[in-house]
Amino acid sequence: MSRDLSALVPRLREICSDRGVLTDEAERRTYESDGLDYHAVIPGVVVLPETTDQVVAVIRLCVEHNVPVVPRGSGTGLSAGALPNADGVLLVTSRMRRIREIDVDNQRAVVEPGVLNLDVTRAAAPHGLYYAPDPSSQQVCSVGGNVAENSGGAHCLKYGFTVHHVTGLEIVTPTGELVQLGGKSVESPGLDLIGTFVGSEGTLGVATAITVRLERTPERVRTLLAAFDSLDAGGTAVTSIISAGVLPSAIEMMDALSIEAAEQAVQCNYPPGAEAVLIVELDGPASDVDAQFDQVSTLCREAGAFEIHTAADAQERARIWKGRKSAFAAMGRISPAYIVQDGVVPRTALPEVLGRIAELSATTGIRVANVFHAGDGNLHPLVLFDNADPEAAERAGDVSAAILDLCIEHGGSITGEHGVGVDKVCHMPAMFTPDDLATMDDVRRAVDPHGIANPEKLLPTPRLCGERPSVRTGEHPLVAEGKAELF
Repeated sequence: MSRDLSALVPRLREICSDRGVLTDEAERRTYESDGLDYHAVIPGVVVLPETTDQVVAVIRLCVEHNVPVVPRGSGTGLSAGALPNADGVLLVTSRMRRIREIDVDNQRAVVEPGVLNLDVTRAAAPHGLYYAPDPSSQQVCSVGGNVAENSGGAHCLKYGFTVHHVTGLEIVTPTGELVQLGGKSVESPGLDLIGTFVGSEGTLGVATAITVRLERTPERVRTLLAAFDSLDAGGTAVTSIISAGVLPSAIEMMDALSIEAAEQAVQCNYPPGAEAVLIVELDGPASDVDAQFDQVSTLCREAGAFEIHTAADAQERARIWKGRKSAFAAMGRISPAYIVQDGVVPRTALPEVLGRIAELSATTGIRVANVFHAGDGNLHPLVLFDNADPEAAERAGDVSAAILDLCIEHGGSITGEHGVGVDKVCHMPAMFTPDDLATMDDVRRAVDPHGIANPEKLLPTPRLCGERPSVRTGEHPLVAEGKAELF
């Protein structure tokens, strides 16, 4: 331990029992990173509470000793939002996995933060209900982590993000107070405190119970996969579909490099020779879905689709989705290391931004695979490199940063659903004014006056960002004098 936390350990064991407190270095090392493993810190001590009362007691103890506390769910995050503090407590909610209630009449579920995303739907399915937010990691990511990062998923085009499905929160504030926000009702008067908390990345406290909205299982779901000989052709299809007034539940696109990786990993059998595939899913009343599905098929062919596969049943639908859902993990088949990026651009800017990413890749020699939510412009460029080559790793980091700069340049955002965490915190001044950031910090300080809740995340600090030049300063190697040639 970098800091002497020995005085806390006996009291933490009193709160969470011996099995709920980890001090052995090998055990603590298990939690040194989230899914973004090129940021790693061994936590000072790990606690695994099982009840809300235990969370309250742990946080009050941290306040008493002025010790940082970092909340963590399943550890599947991709922004280093749950990166531990070497001098602090890592509070892991994975043992808080009770589904407290499935309220069929009100279409609500009340779950603890460690409940896995997909398990909410599994519990609701016998009642003809399901939980709409569906990150690619939904089999392993936790609802608490989804709340912290405001996660989305493939179906966010129609159904929105986590924040659109949370109606109530039981939270423990950074001062150790237990607070209830909202509940089962559709709307609560006053300030939107739920909207403020969702996506706050553990800086405003820990959710210990979450009330979520459940959707009725649609009468019909239909899925197609269309193959194109270029990303531009696929993009044209997306524009045509949206312009026609059709709102699919999902429109996903993958390029040739990501298809190659997925084929090697899960043998998804996408059409050979495709430079891009588009997955389009529609759901709702059967008559509406069937009519719109025929329209989507026609629009894809008019845009240049050379092959269209239509799922005949749930098994074929799962096969179509298998390649997309496996895309991130599949990259390990074609590259020893990669950076998963998460930027957003207006949908109309997709062709230009993708073209400039391709130019950037060609100029630097760093391959970039593209997987994205085409319907809402949420890009997931996968920047591939050999981590045994320090120069390649540095170039990959530069490319990753430059892609975020491209998103901002085109009126977009540095994150759509993965969060800011540590990885993107120094890009925040490129997107927000000093006054914007100061206002956010005022809210944070009001809730966390001691500054112990997930410090050095989400909002930039001089200590962190003074060490790494911002993409906007002109010091960054990819946006200096040669910018015009690179982009």
